[in-house]
Amino acid sequence: MDNSILQNLREDYRLRAFDIDDAMADPFEQFQSWFDDALEAKILEANAMTLATASSDGIPNARIVLLKGFDAEGFTFYTNYDSAKGKELETNPHAVLVFNWLDLQRQVRISGAVQRVDNQTSSDYFALRPKSSQIGAWASPQSQIIPNRLFLETKEQMLAAQFANADALPRPAHWGGYAVKPTWIEFWQGRSSRLHDRIRYDFVDGAWQKVRLAP
Repeated sequence: MDNSILQNLREDYRLRAFDIDDAMADPFEQFQSWFDDALEAKILEANAMTLATASSDGIPNARIVLLKGFDAEGFTFYTNYDSAKGKELETNPHAVLVFNWLDLQRQVRISGAVQRVDNQTSSDYFALRPKSSQIGAWASPQSQIIPNRLFLETKEQMLAAQFANADALPRPAHWGGYAVKPTWIEFWQGRSSRLHDRIRYDFVDGAWQKVRLAP
């Protein structure tokens, strides 16, 4: 590829500003406000977020997952505990989340410790999933090497037949939720000339403090 094409790809962000005085005192309320804006703007998969983890020896890894709940206790997503991300979180229970809402010229980054949500919460959410998604959670040995796609399709068909007369499947023991409890949350608003607005909330001595960062 001609690198000059990449080197000349740029946008001058001019939609709006975000001053530290405009930021709410509570970062969770601020996140709710921005998330509502993303929904109102009809951003595709507004709850899609990058989940960055690391192995016990510090090798980073990242992928997209879906936010399925948040409150002052953390930001929750669900996955296979035996997946690569699950194994990394078992040995290094810290993560960073990134929401990138380009249509609004906004980004949110969240860093914190991670812990599993309780079994009842995981089971309650699993029960809300479509039956086909429940089957998928049972059928896929996530992150493991498989011989071909037929392997998955065969397991799916077997499970569909096994539970044909059931409205739902039970939650697998290897599947459930994690909550990222933030130590800091950063709100980024694109501005002209790359002089972006960056407001970070740090949790210090039991309270949230706001600071402005250079872009």
